Amino acid sequence: MKSLILATQNLGKLQEIRHMLGPEVAVTSLADLSGAPQIVEDGGTFEANAVKKARVVARHANRPALADDSGLEVDALGGAPGVFSARYAGENASDSENNARLVEQLDGVPKEKRTARFRCVIAVATPDGAVRTVEGQCEGRILTVSRGLNGFGYDPLFLVPELGRTFAELSSKEKNRLSHRGQALRAARTILQEIL
Repeated sequence: MKSLILATQNLGKLQEIRHMLGPEVAVTSLADLSGAPQIVEDGGTFEANAVKKARVVARHANRPALADDSGLEVDALGGAPGVFSARYAGENASDSENNARLVEQLDGVPKEKRTARFRCVIAVATPDGAVRTVEGQCEGRILTVSRGLNGFGYDPLFLVPELGRTFAELSSKEKNRLSHRGQALRAARTILQEIL
C-alpha cells in the first residue's frame, strides 16, 4: 500500500485528508511518528509554512510527506487572521476562543463588508528535499453567530453564500467538494500519483 505522512497533529485535517485520498493511500500523521520534529511555523505566507513542514517531515520520516498551511483571510481585517488563524486568540487558543476573537474584531462591520476566504497551500515533499505546491481557496462571508456542528476551526462562522449554509452545516462530502483544502488536495493528486 502507498504510504504518506501528513505533517500535522490536527485530527480534523487528518480525517479530512484520509477521507479525500481514500483507502488506497495509508495516511499517518506526526502523532504516529516517533521522535517527531517540533516545527516552528514562522513563515510569512501559507506557502512558506507548508514547504517548511513538508521538507522537515519527509527528511525525518524518510518517506513522502504532505503538509498544508491554511487559514482564514478576512477583507475587513486586512487579510487577518491569515497565517495566524490557528493562534488568533493566542498560542494554544481553542477553536471557540479564536471564533470569539474574530466575532469581536468584526463587531459593527456590516454584513456586506464581512467578505472572507479560506486559503490552503499544500506542499508535497520527498526525502531528498524536492517539493511542489498547489493552492485552493473558497470565498465566503463571516457571520456574527456560529451555526452548525460539523467541521472545526472557523467553520461555524464561515457562510458559503451560494448555499446559505456555513461549512459547519455541510456534510463532509459537501465540504470536501467546495473547500479550499478539497480544491488543493484535488490539485495535489497528480503530484501524489507521480511520487507514490
